[in-house]
Order: sequence, then C-alpha cells, then structure tokens
Amino acid sequence: MTAQDGDARPPRSPGVERDGDAPPNRGARLTQADRAGRVEDRTPRTVRTAEEDRAAREKREAEEEERAVAQALALVARQPQVAHPVSGSSGHDARPSERSRDAVPVSAAAAAAAPASASAERVGSSPPPPPGIAAPGIAAPGIAPSGQDSSALGAAHRHVSAPSARGAAASSTSHTSRATPWAEARALAERLGRAAPLAALRLPLDRALGHVLAERVVALTDLPPFDTSAMDGWVVAGPGPWSVQEGAGLLAGRGAVERLPDGEASRIATGARIPADATAVIRSEHAHADEAKGLLHATRDVVPGQDIRPRGQECRSGDELLPVGTVVTPPVLGLAAAAGYDALVAVPRPRVDVFVLGDELLTAGLPREGLIRDALGPMLAPWLRALGAEVTEPLRLGDDAEALHRALVASDADLILTTGGTAAGPVDHVHPVLARMGAELLVDGVAVRPGHPMLLARLAEQGPCLVGLPGNPLAAVSGLLTLAEPLLRGIAGRTAEEPYRAPVHEEVHGHPHDTRLIPVVHRDGSVLPLHYNGPAMLRGIAAADGLAVVPPGGVRSGTEVEILDLPWASASPWTEGCFT
Repeated sequence: MTAQDGDARPPRSPGVERDGDAPPNRGARLTQADRAGRVEDRTPRTVRTAEEDRAAREKREAEEEERAVAQALALVARQPQVAHPVSGSSGHDARPSERSRDAVPVSAAAAAAAPASASAERVGSSPPPPPGIAAPGIAAPGIAPSGQDSSALGAAHRHVSAPSARGAAASSTSHTSRATPWAEARALAERLGRAAPLAALRLPLDRALGHVLAERVVALTDLPPFDTSAMDGWVVAGPGPWSVQEGAGLLAGRGAVERLPDGEASRIATGARIPADATAVIRSEHAHADEAKGLLHATRDVVPGQDIRPRGQECRSGDELLPVGTVVTPPVLGLAAAAGYDALVAVPRPRVDVFVLGDELLTAGLPREGLIRDALGPMLAPWLRALGAEVTEPLRLGDDAEALHRALVASDADLILTTGGTAAGPVDHVHPVLARMGAELLVDGVAVRPGHPMLLARLAEQGPCLVGLPGNPLAAVSGLLTLAEPLLRGIAGRTAEEPYRAPVHEEVHGHPHDTRLIPVVHRDGSVLPLHYNGPAMLRGIAAADGLAVVPPGGVRSGTEVEILDLPWASASPWTEGCFT
C-alpha cells in the first residue's frame, strides 16, 4: 500500500474537500505554449481572485490529463489488442469455478443470464458505439438482462492490455476522469453477479443456515395435520354441564382417538389430537370440576371451536411457504422441519479470496519504523461472512506483482478482493497485473468519497470477478459496500433489500462533485453523522450502524438521505457469521 492507495489527497485550494482524490497525471509533456501560459499565470502583472486561480488551475490539470489520455490511446492503437495472457506468462484458467459434486440443476438458474461475451475492442479504432451504449473505457449503466443479447457489456467494459509500462501507467492515472457514478457502479456490480450461472446443493437442515433457497419450499402436508388442542384443559362435546370421562385423558403424540359423545368432557393436553364431534376446549382455569357429582362446569361462555387449532389453519398441502431467494434463517429451518423437510435445495455460498497487498503492513505488535498494522485483513473476512460468503484466510502478498499474478491465476474463488495497489504509485501493481491477464475492467474508479480508486474487473470470460479495494481502511469499506456487497448478493441469489431513507440530524458537508459515504448512528427517528470519517480512519465506522449516502454538495439538517445498513445492524439477511 502506498500513499496513493485509498485516496491520496492532492493539494487543493482552501475550502474544497477532495477526500480520496488520486493526483492527476503530471508527467505528461507540456508544449512550449503550455509552459509560457503557466509562467504568465505566475507573473504579478495578473491579479486573480482565489476562485479565478482555482478555475484556471483545474482547467490546466484537465488539459494535461486529456493530453496524457490521448498519448496513451495513440500508443495502444498501434498495438494488437490482447484478449488473453501475453506470451510467456502463465495463462489464467478460464474455467468457471467448480462447485460441489452434489450440485443439482436449478430451475431458477435457467432464468439467470449467461455472462456477457468478452468481445475485445481496439481502443482508438472502434466505431462509435450506438446510442445508449457507453464508449470503451466507461462503465455502462448495466448489463444485458436475462435472455437478451449481452453484447452491450462488450461496449461497456474496457479490455485491459499491456502494450507497455508507460501505457499501463497512463491508463491507471487517467482513470479519475472516467469515474463511474456511485449508483451506477453499485447497480452494475449486482447485475454482474446475477448474470453468473447458479448451481444448487441439497443441504441437510443442519447445514443450510445462511444459504439462499434455490427451490421454493412447498407444504408437504396440512399444518397442523389434524385438529389439535391449543391449551391444556378439557375437550367437551355439546352443551354443558358435562360428564367427566375417567382416565388420564388425551395426550400429545397419541394416535387416533375415539369419538366424544355429546354431554361428555375429557382432559386434554396442548397439542393433543381433538376427538371427532368435539365442540370446544375449555382452559383449565376457566373450568370447575365437581368431583362429587362427576360433572364439569364452565366459568365462562363456551364458543364452538374455541382453543382448537383446526387442520390446515397455517397452510394446506401444496401451498408455497417460502419463495426462491429466501435467506435460510433459524425460523426458516423451523418452518421447513414442521412442513416435513429433511433437506433444502439452496445456492452455495459464494467463495471469496482476500489478497492483502503492501510491504508496510504488520500482523502483530505496535506500528514501528514506518510500518503500520494491517487493519483490513482482520476486518474483511468476518464482514464477508456476514454477507453470506465463505472466505479463505486472507493471503498477504506484499508489494509483489509476480506474487499477485500467481495468486490470481491459482484462485478458484467466485470473487477475489485485493486491498491497496489500485492507484498509480510505483508499487501499485493491480492495474498492470490485470492488463497482463487480459482482464475486463468494468469499473475503474467510482465517483464516491472515500474510496474513489476502487475497481471491478472480470479475469476471464465466465471467470471470477475481482474487486480492487483502496488501501485506506474506510475507503476499503466504501469499496466493499459499493461493489463487493451487491456483487456477492447477485452471485448468491439474494434479493436486494428495499432502500430506505432517513433524515439527518445535522448539516452534512458533501464533496463538490462526488457522492460521500458517512458513518451514522440512528437516534430518535433520524441519523447522526459520526466524526472520524476520513479515508484512513475506522473509529467512526466502528461505532456506526449504517452509512449515509450524501449527494454532491452535501445536505442540510432534516434532509432525508439513503442509508446503507451494516450487516450486524440489520435483522435480515441473517447468517451464522454475523458476529464471528
């Protein structure tokens, strides 16, 4: 992880917050006229206001960046597009990740769209895209829906190649100008996940917790399967008083019982089968037994059918109890068991590999001598498990491009997360390694603070996806919720939670152009923004139960904003990994 990972902050004029900005490319050559213009700007002959000076500086930076992009595109256009790993590299196995041998076909999976074709396009030489399709290098608003031609994805993504080190560097440093709007990036990640073909497993009830149903749960019998007593007391037939039958009475778990004649009463336990022709059940506290006369009297009016659970009261055989996409929670397990199920057909949990990058990270002890503790390794695995994923132990790779390449090639996960290395510093290797592998770069920078230099890529056609998280902790959380969480939800077949909004308790300052994600806590019908919300800080998010989505420019007190719940603050979805 370098200083650029996770939102390095370039110099800006006072009063303009650029939380998480990566510095623009200042290495592009300047023409003589450019230099002259810059010298003229500095001469005391021109008196400028602070606003004019800022506008002029931003204009120059934009022009420099455009020239850098033009140089990179011109360089790429002269070379053949690489659709597969370059010669001499260890090629990436494009086979879809294998599932358990117990996988069974799923009817729901047939409705899911197949992954879009990875048709490579030559940058700088392709014809203009049709209306509504994003140009190469810009993430499209979405992926083709199920059953439709997915060629739009080919126009939406940028097929990364590695013509030269300078070309790769220009591509990484210029991604700030192509940042995908936050809402579009999040929606694209979910659609990409839903485009993956689903497998399914038949899991015993004791192993199904936290999975998502791939087949609906249909009642196999009436519930209850026969008329039962809802209370301990007396079962009676006809009007009272009633003659009391001798014996222990009716108990739960017994087989068929004899018909109860009119004018008679028998003791009955909760859950016991109701005899034919019974009128009602009288609770023990509402009855008086005259033992001397052998009669039972009711102390309250008796209503026919009272305290009897009739057969099929909860459901009839064949009724749908739970739809496809339901998360298996403890009550779901109970309902399935009551309905006669021993196993459930569910989607396997997505498998995730976490690769922690950065030579400066310690795994134990106090920070020392320029080294800092790794906060993301301990945090990401349990967070991902709370989202319903199976996560391997985080693998620490340091700042080693070859180690990263080997780890990506060897992974058989559905999703790979990297931490750090997504900017353009001297040891930021994520972009060059993806270029070497011929990956599809679907999102290269998101207009959100913190977390701007996050990315989303697909390593091969129908292959695993990679989410590159910035190295700063809160910036990584932003990438996790923006790209990884909706992608995992799609892969797992989970239904999206309905978004909700809440008013902010006080004014929240925003970024001039980008969305901001601010840790908040719910208080008395509103949300209170928390301090310590810088890209490198975790103190705010550790106390939060959600993140407020603040639009560009900020919001005033009382304004409603969208809230992203944190997994441990929400009752659904529930998984066994929520707090472990």
